[in-house]
Amino acid sequence: MKLFSVTLIALPVLLLIAGLAGLLRSEPVAPPGVRDARLAPILVDRQNSVSSQTLSDPHRIEPIRLNGEPVAAFARLRQIVARTPGVHIVEQNDGYLYAHCESRVLRFVDDLELLLDAAAGVVQVRSASRLGSKDFGVNRARIEALRTTFNSQPGAS
Repeated sequence: MKLFSVTLIALPVLLLIAGLAGLLRSEPVAPPGVRDARLAPILVDRQNSVSSQTLSDPHRIEPIRLNGEPVAAFARLRQIVARTPGVHIVEQNDGYLYAHCESRVLRFVDDLELLLDAAAGVVQVRSASRLGSKDFGVNRARIEALRTTFNSQPGAS
């Protein structure tokens, strides 16, 4: 019983130390970037990612709809991402954004990608965890929060 109690306390402490040391950061599951006008694919056998460019449930999420001039709307969306706590933009241009999203305590890193599809009037989205097979809805919630913030600000679509 005493061993069980020690283990029950030690495991979370070790996990916290590993997170604070950056040992839970890992590498992207799929290399980020745009290939043939598409974002990196997601792994459909893992329930830790969402993409607007997949047909697979439960990974499918709607793209962010734009009204007005697409490049200006995308620039506004990039500003929202840049102001989001825990988000570090790695690469950006007029039509693409790649960012790392780091959790506060354990410092897990998720990959966020946005791709402007001006002809369709949308921003294609992808958010994927690097570790584990489940994310408990974190990536979907991230995209929906981004969508809500984008739609609630002046000049919203």
